[in-house]
Amino acid sequence: MFEVIVWAGAALTLAGVFALIWCIVTVARARRAGLDDDAMRARMRGVLAVNMGALAASTVGLMLVVLGIFLSR
Repeated sequence: MFEVIVWAGAALTLAGVFALIWCIVTVARARRAGLDDDAMRARMRGVLAVNMGALAASTVGLMLVVLGIFLSR
């Protein structure tokens, strides 16, 4: 039963990591595009929301992994 918590946490953590990678790639592309200040701020505003959600998902996922490991012992 507790293995499900561990695997769900690992999946959530991986989803958060992939979202963080997407954020990095999106910002790198925006910087290379040479956007003006207003366009860059608009792009960053959207990426910031995804970035915060990805960090939260990764944190919750890691907490689930630790919880599942502690409960299985």
